Amino acid sequence: MTTFEPSLSTSRMRASSYEAPSMADQLPSVNFGFDDLRNRMNAFTARFDDFIEKGRKRVLDERNQFRMNVAEVQEDQRMKKRDIEILSLKQTQHSQTLAKESAETAEMHTAITNLTTQRDERLAHRDALKSQITAIQSQISARREAQLKHRRYLDGQSRYNEPELEFWENYLGLRIEGLGKEDRLKFAYVGCSEREWERECWFELDTSEREYKVLELRPKIEREEVDSVLERLNETRDLAAFLKAMRELFVKALQ
Repeated sequence: MTTFEPSLSTSRMRASSYEAPSMADQLPSVNFGFDDLRNRMNAFTARFDDFIEKGRKRVLDERNQFRMNVAEVQEDQRMKKRDIEILSLKQTQHSQTLAKESAETAEMHTAITNLTTQRDERLAHRDALKSQITAIQSQISARREAQLKHRRYLDGQSRYNEPELEFWENYLGLRIEGLGKEDRLKFAYVGCSEREWERECWFELDTSEREYKVLELRPKIEREEVDSVLERLNETRDLAAFLKAMRELFVKALQ
């Protein structure tokens, strides 16, 4: 126990009045237990310091753990962001690929449609050409048959016309020439004019059809007169009479 010590002022008062006893000297001494209180306060301080230290350490640990967690979350976010960017890039590439494939598909369909149209047009054109060829072949066959019949007819008539034609050629100055074209002949006369005995008069006769035609002629003769003698030829098939009539027209034209 700690003995109560009188204050300085009391000691001074006692010193100043030493000789006389004071009432304070007669008070009992009181023990307040300061040592126990000090020990208890020291123990509390130690526990408090330990609590503070442990709290500080726990706070530091928690803060470090929080920082680690934040760093992990940030890293995780960064990785996820990177994954999202990669996925976005892949999605964009995939969209571009789909768009390109769609465009190529559309172009292929267009090309197929165009080719199909061209094929159909060419098939139709081929069928039309086949029909035309068939029709032309039929016309050619019919014309050949007609020409063959006409040639046979001419061959039959030549037996009758040959003496008279020879007469015209030898004695009346008639010359018959081919023109390099089938069924076309040139008949030339000389001696149609007494003043110009050597002057040549001629005309071209087309025998490719049933109705004969006079194409070119020199000198000029009225077309009505030519058509008149030509009409008699187509009716009678008398070539000798036709040649005689044409010579008379030339003689008349030169007079």
